[in-house]
Amino acid sequence: MTVDARARELERVNTDTGLLKTVAILTMVVDHIGVMLLRDVPELRIIGRVAFPLFAWGIVVGMVYTRNPARYAARLLLLALLSQAGYMLGLNHRWSELNVVFTLLLGMLGIWGMRWNRWGSAWWGPALCVLTASLIPMDYGWRGVLFIQLLYLARTSPGALAACMIPYCLFWGAGAGSRAVTEIWGVPLVIPGESRVAASLNSLLAPFLRLQTLALLALPLMAVPTKSGIKLPKWLGYLAYPGHLMILYLIQQALTRWQIPG
Repeated sequence: MTVDARARELERVNTDTGLLKTVAILTMVVDHIGVMLLRDVPELRIIGRVAFPLFAWGIVVGMVYTRNPARYAARLLLLALLSQAGYMLGLNHRWSELNVVFTLLLGMLGIWGMRWNRWGSAWWGPALCVLTASLIPMDYGWRGVLFIQLLYLARTSPGALAACMIPYCLFWGAGAGSRAVTEIWGVPLVIPGESRVAASLNSLLAPFLRLQTLALLALPLMAVPTKSGIKLPKWLGYLAYPGHLMILYLIQQALTRWQIPG
């Protein structure tokens, strides 16, 4: 497939990878600051919901444009292995609980199966990756792997992305691990009053005001094409995840040693 043919697959959506990676990295760091250092500031976790969808979309764009999926998979596997120590130390996980790069890798392998489309790989490839993520504990789990694959199927238009993300994020947010978001920096998100209208609107909005559902905040960046001109070094995109986890872990340990409340 030529470069032009690949570009046509994504001509109606955002492939501004410099901007997408920058926002993904920044929101990821903010999210983990909220986990590791400033647990009393839940708004940081809300901002952090943007990160995973953008990294997932980066996998979709990367798989459309790559000419060597095997090399792409090898880089992700190496990054996943290098990131595990920081994931365990910084986010308090065990060896048996894998970091998010393994989730991205499985999503990428599922897409590879769909694009290769040999001997039924378009079917068993994605299914095997989702099954693997359901059997091995990893960040975002099978829901994250399936999300990446659905984004790939919806890659051709903003409407398709919205039709994919809105119901999936609502499903994701309805899970037991996703708490309700009732205010942001002291501003209540509930319509005041006891009227039927207020009650109906609050009932309508409630499913959207859950932590994981707010991953929808990433949708405009994915659906609306931009031309920022931002270019990040490839090494920065790969080392940002393990690097920031180790830095935050060292800060966390220093604050604990000096008895400074986080």
